Amino acid sequence: MQTWIDLFHLAWPFLLKGAGYTLAFALAAMVLGLALGFVVALLRVAQVPVLAQVATFYVSAMRGTPLLVQIFVIYYGLPSVGIEFSPATAGVLALTLNVAAYLSESMRGAIAGVSRDQWHAGYSLGLTWWQTMRHVVAPQALRLAVPSLSNSLISLIKDTSLVSVITVTELMLATKEVIAQTFQPLPLYLAAAALYWAMSAAFEWVQRQVEARLEWRR
Repeated sequence: MQTWIDLFHLAWPFLLKGAGYTLAFALAAMVLGLALGFVVALLRVAQVPVLAQVATFYVSAMRGTPLLVQIFVIYYGLPSVGIEFSPATAGVLALTLNVAAYLSESMRGAIAGVSRDQWHAGYSLGLTWWQTMRHVVAPQALRLAVPSLSNSLISLIKDTSLVSVITVTELMLATKEVIAQTFQPLPLYLAAAALYWAMSAAFEWVQRQVEARLEWRR
């Protein structure tokens, strides 16, 4: 036990630094993914010619291929056609494109779950399609979408471990580097798992607070 305590004392600064990068990557991908996912959902709901079909193809491609393959395509494949990204940028881009596809489906489903009567009510007040979406439909859809959106965002925290394959120094790569020096995989992988769990639990708490606040405002 003393050996494990000494090991954690040595490894903790590296693991915490890696966890900080993991959190930064997850938050960046969350913000960008929410923005892109909302746009994709709107294109599909509004049935914008051509763009709606492009959005549908994008969602199908992102959901139908492994995130690891998407990371490899962006980081290793695109340089062959003259498009090159740093490891961190490639990682955030891959995470964003992937999670945005899932978030867009959650948002589209939530929008579809709002009664058509709400649309008719907005139009009867002289509101345009966008005004009805913004002021009438979207607030109601948000309440419906929060659980599904939160699940996708929590999964994103764990998915950040995949960017370690392109040498992005997040929690998993930091853990592997310490293991390479100490040859103690079991306690260090358990410590990494505990940190992922703690970050996921924190986001679950935020989810509950958001749900409670939205319920209170109904």
